[in-house]
Amino acid sequence: MHGGNLAWAAEIAGCSPGSLLDFSASINPLGPPDSVLAAIQGAIAKLRHYPDPQYGELRAALADYHGLAADWLLPGNGAAELLTWAARDLSLAANSSPAVACVVTPAFRDYYRAFRSFGVQLLPRPLLLSQKPGMGLNSTDFFALGWPDPEPSATGGLINNPHNPTGHLFAARELLPLLERLSLVVVDEAFMDFLPPSQSQSLIPWVTKYPNLVIVRSLTKFYTLPGLRIGYAIGHPDRLRRWQQWRDPWPVNELAVAAAMAAVGDSEFQARTWQWLPSTRQALRDGIEALPGLHPLPAVANYLLVRADQSVLPLQERLLKQHRVLIRDCLSFGELGDRYLRVAVRTNFENERFLTALQSCWPYDTE
Repeated sequence: MHGGNLAWAAEIAGCSPGSLLDFSASINPLGPPDSVLAAIQGAIAKLRHYPDPQYGELRAALADYHGLAADWLLPGNGAAELLTWAARDLSLAANSSPAVACVVTPAFRDYYRAFRSFGVQLLPRPLLLSQKPGMGLNSTDFFALGWPDPEPSATGGLINNPHNPTGHLFAARELLPLLERLSLVVVDEAFMDFLPPSQSQSLIPWVTKYPNLVIVRSLTKFYTLPGLRIGYAIGHPDRLRRWQQWRDPWPVNELAVAAAMAAVGDSEFQARTWQWLPSTRQALRDGIEALPGLHPLPAVANYLLVRADQSVLPLQERLLKQHRVLIRDCLSFGELGDRYLRVAVRTNFENERFLTALQSCWPYDTE
């Protein structure tokens, strides 16, 4: 199940969705920015007109933000829509049948929905080492993916960076060799905004050199806009023009256009988030790690993957029923099972409330 399913959680907790403290969806608690809310309000009058089907003004704003020409960017109805077209692209470009792509696992389940809908076979490239009961996790628990020497049958590659749900950051130099071997490499950078430019490992600087590279970005996570559905792809103009021909007209509404333009221009909000996140994330990680049987991984984004010595499903239920706190189990990440949970980083006050609830619910007697 995707994080942020408040209707489901509220039914279990016996409360309204608005009464829940949501740690299951990795959304920036500092937003949406005031500039974005003002832009949405100012765009309401535009609802009586159709959007520009080419999204020229928005593409120009995104291009300016990334230092690219506007035709290298394509806005979409969230990253999910754009991943769908990446899947179709790979299915048409493959010389083999079916098309085959390597994917770093554990992976977002929507990748499978998008790629399987066009008959693309996804080959898992596991990121986590097997764990023995009682062992903690640290940076040494990651291992080489087997890339840049992918499966010989693979024609494509799919990876998200920073990786969800582990929070691991791949260095750009680790991914560049893929571009020499595969016909299409899709990099989902939905959480890259949470790293300041000095720490970013984005492949955007290489997109004009490699026509087989597509980068997908989301404005959902960093700018707290999951309900608006806005993202964009960065890739060769010929590829993006092809995608534009495939999809329904006007996939991005006027309010989303206004929000996106304001968001990427809000340098104050960006700087505030970069200043807030590291110490807040570390304090949350320290608090979880202090509890016996819980082992959080190091991370660079706004969430923590935690391995537990017991199933986390009873813990999830107790937190909901007793404290109205929602955490993300990892059952949808098939490789992880019921002994992993993912926790969003929220404000210091909310994190303290979560840790207090966690201390009262964990560990529990399994007999």
